[in-house]
Amino acid sequence: MLTSPARLDSVNLAEVMIESWKRNGGRTGIDKRPVEGPVRTGADVLVGDTICDRAHHGGPDQAVYAYAREDAAWWGQRLGRDVARGAFGENFSTSGLDVTNAVIGERWAIGSAVFEVSCPRIPCRTFAGFWDVPDLVKQFTAAGRPGAYLRIWRAGEVAAGELIVIDHRPAHGVTIAETFRALTGDRSLAPRLLAAPQLPAAAHDSARRWLAAAT
Repeated sequence: MLTSPARLDSVNLAEVMIESWKRNGGRTGIDKRPVEGPVRTGADVLVGDTICDRAHHGGPDQAVYAYAREDAAWWGQRLGRDVARGAFGENFSTSGLDVTNAVIGERWAIGSAVFEVSCPRIPCRTFAGFWDVPDLVKQFTAAGRPGAYLRIWRAGEVAAGELIVIDHRPAHGVTIAETFRALTGDRSLAPRLLAAPQLPAAAHDSARRWLAAAT
């Protein structure tokens, strides 16, 4: 159970690298490292961060990625390795916050900025290659600890050590965990996705297709 105040442990920005695990290489910004001092928000990214694959990452619905240090510690025990801040490709490493059970559309006030929970992260092969764990996508999906993508609701500045205050939580109660289960195979949860208007349009489109196929 989380009992300590919710805090932003670190703000992590990309160290751009070449994907050596792929035959044709390619640039990736998954390797994120903690930075000191305040970081400003842009329109759909943290100033100083780099998103190399705009076709699959970034944009207003995936402006910032948050991952809980409590979940990182769980992975460290499971895999027998140290898991540094930023190792999941997350911009925000948090503590004292149940990110997995965050409600879609809830808003986090951090520093002078406000962020809105939009959707879970779906793992990809880049993540597995970066960690050098071939079946990491399968493990990550089974574990159900996906972290949360955030929209930038109000621009501002954030810095490590600041409190995270939940200043709005929608009544529908649809969580990151439920959404992740739906998007990774549990189509019975399609009605729950449609109950959360703050989800990205693509999630709603998928839910409607599943419901149409079922009828």
